[in-house]
Amino acid sequence: MKLIVLGAPGSGKGTQAKFITQKHRIPQVSTGDLLRDAVKRKTTLGVKAKEFMNTGNLVPDAIVLDLLKGRLMKDDCLHGFILDGYPRNIAQANQLAKITDIDLVINISVDYGLLVKRITGRRTCKVCGSIFHLEFNPPSKVGICDKCSGELFQRSDDTEETVKKRLNTYENQTKPLIEYYSSQKLLQTLISDGTIKEMRHKVNDLLEKTFGS
Repeated sequence: MKLIVLGAPGSGKGTQAKFITQKHRIPQVSTGDLLRDAVKRKTTLGVKAKEFMNTGNLVPDAIVLDLLKGRLMKDDCLHGFILDGYPRNIAQANQLAKITDIDLVINISVDYGLLVKRITGRRTCKVCGSIFHLEFNPPSKVGICDKCSGELFQRSDDTEETVKKRLNTYENQTKPLIEYYSSQKLLQTLISDGTIKEMRHKVNDLLEKTFGS
């Protein structure tokens, strides 16, 4: 079960990926996490990556691919994995194809108007990090965390201006992957217009249909 989950920022792909890892016991592999870990442990690749990160430049795809290749060779990936945040463009997808096959690409499609509403309504606790939503999951008291009574705030990347910039980047760079994987008959699109639980059922149904129960 080698999976890629695609979706615009705020589509819920991360949440659904976590559900899949819990049920099917396959790891969620994040290239961002791999980079941070390599830098922290000062590995050869980590040292190289840090040189680019310190200058504000993107880490070259070749370094990211080498990190990913090493991760996918570990024992917990023998029965499958979910790629989180990779590939982000066609060039990365072509490189990925050289090191592993992909069985299924799940594309979570959400109306952009709803995405903006979902993200801009989020509020995060300054103390414990709990997340609320002004409409979908409001706190009992305005601006106050239900769990620890900490102050709630809106993260800078949850503002409407920032969200629209992120969606524009997604349109230009990542969305072409939908056509790329569709042409290979690997893509299945699921419309997310309901609750997280409803979306979870859709994902489970698709996996059972593709891989069996």
